[in-house]
Amino acid sequence: MISNSFLQRLLSTDDRAAALALRVPVGLIFAAHGAQKLFGWFGGYGLEGTGQFFGSIGLNPGVLMALLAGAAEFFGGLLLVLGLVVRPAAAALSFTMLVAILSVHIGKGFFLDKGGIEYALALFAASLSLLLSGAGRASVDRALSTEA
Repeated sequence: MISNSFLQRLLSTDDRAAALALRVPVGLIFAAHGAQKLFGWFGGYGLEGTGQFFGSIGLNPGVLMALLAGAAEFFGGLLLVLGLVVRPAAAALSFTMLVAILSVHIGKGFFLDKGGIEYALALFAASLSLLLSGAGRASVDRALSTEA
């Protein structure tokens, strides 16, 4: 059984707007990227195509790795937008971006136009910030933590 104090710490957040201003657009970005990987939406390659790419760069089994990355991004992004269990979602997204940086982008330099780490690093930093701050204003976490 999860203790009430653990749940309180997990959901705790302040009522500032800064986390809200960060989590909604970042959550939408992650959800869209996850939808590309999982469903092939927005010009993505879906699980099969993404899995083939992941396998080609050594992330095997490729389809499973694509499923994990896509699920973390899609569902984690939706959770950020809702402000629900933001810290665990942000932890999963931070880890996903760290893997992306180290396995896909690091050998391509810094800038996005060359496939470098720039964009993935920005998403990693945003996720890490939300992991540390919590959901902020207008979040399910805030409502639940004040009720408990």
